[in-house]
Parts: sequence; structure tokens; C-alpha cells
Amino acid sequence: MMAPKLIEAKPRSGRIGIVHLGLGAFHRAHQAVYLERYRQRSGDGEWGVCSANLRSSVGLVDGLRAAGQRYHVAEYADSDSVTLREIGVIEETLFSGRDGADEGMDSWGRDREALLARMASADTRVVTLTVTEKGYFLNPASGELRVDDPMIIGDIASPQQPRTAPGLLVEALARRHEAGIAPFTVLSCDNMPDNGKRTRQAVVQLAEHRDATLASWIASEVAFPCSMVDRIVPAMTDADFERLAALGVTDPNAVVCEAFTQWVVEDNFPQGRPGWEAEGVEMVADVAPFEIMKLRMLNGSHSLLAYLGALAGIETVYDGINHVELRALLRRYMLEEAAPTLEMPEGIDLDAYADSLLARFANDSLRHRLQQIAMDGSQKLPQRWLSGALERSAAGQTSPCVALGVAAWIRYTAGQDLQGNSYLVDDPLAKRFAELHQMHGSDPRALVAAYLAMDDVVPNALAQDDAFAQAVLVAYQTLTQGGLREALAGL
Repeated sequence: MMAPKLIEAKPRSGRIGIVHLGLGAFHRAHQAVYLERYRQRSGDGEWGVCSANLRSSVGLVDGLRAAGQRYHVAEYADSDSVTLREIGVIEETLFSGRDGADEGMDSWGRDREALLARMASADTRVVTLTVTEKGYFLNPASGELRVDDPMIIGDIASPQQPRTAPGLLVEALARRHEAGIAPFTVLSCDNMPDNGKRTRQAVVQLAEHRDATLASWIASEVAFPCSMVDRIVPAMTDADFERLAALGVTDPNAVVCEAFTQWVVEDNFPQGRPGWEAEGVEMVADVAPFEIMKLRMLNGSHSLLAYLGALAGIETVYDGINHVELRALLRRYMLEEAAPTLEMPEGIDLDAYADSLLARFANDSLRHRLQQIAMDGSQKLPQRWLSGALERSAAGQTSPCVALGVAAWIRYTAGQDLQGNSYLVDDPLAKRFAELHQMHGSDPRALVAAYLAMDDVVPNALAQDDAFAQAVLVAYQTLTQGGLREALAGL
């Protein structure tokens, strides 16, 4: 393949109108790309970005600083078709995570004060977030703030030295309130249903522990629009960097992603916003139908493939989608269990959407690891699988594909695949999972019952559906005793 032409970034404007929390690959391949394209088309330099990393490494922040805040995005339609972009819309990168291995309060936030000052500045009109579901510290089942979490306890005790995304938002808004500055708009770009409403819940509930007047002001004056984001952005591998080097790009901060991208945003920005619609962003009055469609059909299929595939030793989405029985399972799940729970605007063809997702999963240029998708299942599955299964249960309908998925998730959290190969279970509840497997591992009925009884993950009404619980148990026993093919045949 000939080296593609590089689309170069516009010169930096020096002006910052957006602060972003969560300097990960998705932000750099999605929101930043839309903003770079908008800036190139319009010449509007008002919406430069300050991006902050809240994770436990300063390497990315310092790497981008060394590169003048510029990096490359490679957008692959397939292995023979790639668009290379240089992104320069990020004007500043900051680190507000934990330095090194010390978990003490004093080790947090090398650039925290600079970040808070930037958020409190009247120039900042929008704050966006990609901190993953667990970064909001909400109970996945109830949506309430987890006030018993050590990080939230720390932010309640020391609100002016926040360590969490909700804590940073509360402190920055408190400074603006005290200074008489209008609040910024808070735009969540994470895969959560009603992500704007849930962000508002986390911020207001945390603020209530600090000052009732502040909490009331945030609740009444701060806009929290919802959004739906879609682009497959795998974690970078050595092979990805080698591919880019062959194209003439040597960039340790580069990101590889698919060519497809989508962004649907509730149009509620009292302090103004970029003209995103010129770049294909769908500015709408109600994001919910698109959001739920994507969560249940795309993300739900991804999770189904992740847990079943990982147990069978399948490494990537591409490998999994080429497994005939798994591909058939995904299509069945999307059309028979997910799609019937959706209420979409006129003109949305869910059969065509399912086919497009399967085609995207078959993109041979992406090495999207199933272990990456399998992370944080306790935070993801309530909205991807369980809310839809609950609706079907209430209507007297079954969800055999979801039941198999839940069985695979339970087995996956044992930390060992069906061939006996060990792996890290990366989940906030990993310790609890290990204890449950140690306690009930030899008794499938007790193990499945214990998992379904986790009311911070599984809705009570669904756990109490005897048909669903029995389907999970039978699927678990078939999967563990007969393997993947027998479990799929059992459907």
C-alpha cells in the first residue's frame, strides 16, 4: 500500500474554550478529530482544548508536551485504505492523577491547580469527559453516587483537592459560583444511558455534601446535555506502531481507529459551542433513542463476543466475527433481543444497522482485543444487557442470548479461560468476584445465585425472574462442561 497523504493540523490558536477530562485514545480519535476538522473548515480558533489525564501515568501528558501537543490519527476503512490526520487542536495537556505508586493524598495532581484554574476561567465554556463508566462513581444499578468509595470519601473530606472527575467539576463550579462567572456546560462522552443526567446526578450529589446552596445552583444553572459517541478505537499495540512507521509516521502518541465515526449531541449549550454540525455531528433534542440503540446493539454485541470469545482463547473482535457460530449469535442477539426493546425515530432501519455493525467488526485493519472490551463488566453490563433483558422479562419474554452472556461473564471473572490460561480480571469488583469463585466455585447453582444477588449490578426484578436465573445456570453449566460450541448449540 502506498503511503497516504497526511492531512496536516492547523497552526495552534493559543485560545482554549474547552477543557476535556480523560486524555485517552478515544478522546484523541473522536472529539479532538471533530474539533480539528471543524477548525480547518471554519478557521474558528476559539475552541482549542485543554486535555487532562486523570489516570496514574504522566507519560502521555509529557509525551504530547514534547511533541508540541501534536499527534497523528490513522483512520482505517480496511487494511488497504487509511486516512492519516495530524491533530493540533489540543493547546495544553495537564496531569491530575496519581504520581507513582504512592496512594496518599499528597501524591495526587501534579497539575491539579492549573487544571482547576483553567476550568474556573470564564474562557472555558464547555467541559467534556471520557473517564469510562467507573469514573463517575455511580452505582451501576441504582445510579446513586457511591459515597462509600474511598475516592469519593476523599473528595468529601477535602473538596478543594479533588481526585475524581465529579470532584473536579464541583470544585471548579464552586470557584465560578463564588466569582460570579456563568457555569460551563458539562458534556459526557462516555457509554452510559442518559450520560448527561447521570453526570448531573454525580456532581449534584457530591456538591450536596459540601454546600446545599452550591448544589442547588448546579442543579438549576448548569447544563448537562446527553451525547452518543461511536468509533472503534483499540488500544495501541507494537504492530500498530510498526504499521504507522511503514507509512512514514513515527509518533509514540499516535492512535489507530476505524474510519467510521458518529456523534449525536443534545443541543443545550447556554455559553455557546463549536459548529459541530458542519462536520456531521447530529445536534438533536433527544439523544436517548440513539444512545440506547448503540449501547444495546453495538456495545452489547461487543461484550457478548468479548466474554465468550475470551473464554475460548479468541484474541480479537476480527477473529471472533469470523467464527461462524459467534457471528450468528451476535446477529440473533441484536435482532431478536436488543432491537425489539428499542423505540427509534422513523427511518431508522435496525436490520441494516445490525448488518453495518457486523461489517465494522470484520474490519481486518483493527486488532481490537477482547480482553480490552471485557474490562469493567460490572459497570457496563447493566446498560448493555441487563436493562433490555429486564424490559423483556417484564413483558413475559425470554433473553437466552443475554443469559448465555451473563453465564460467560461469570465464568470469565474466575480469571482463567476454558483451556486453563490465566489472565487479569480488570474490574472494580474483581476482589469480590475472586471471593465468590473461591467460596462457590464447585457449586454452579450457588455461584450463579450469588452473582445474580449482586444488586449493585443486577436489577432485583431480573434476578428474581426464575426463568432468567435458570437460563443463566443451564448456560453456565453447558459452557463450563461442554465448551463454547456446545453452549452455542444449546441456544
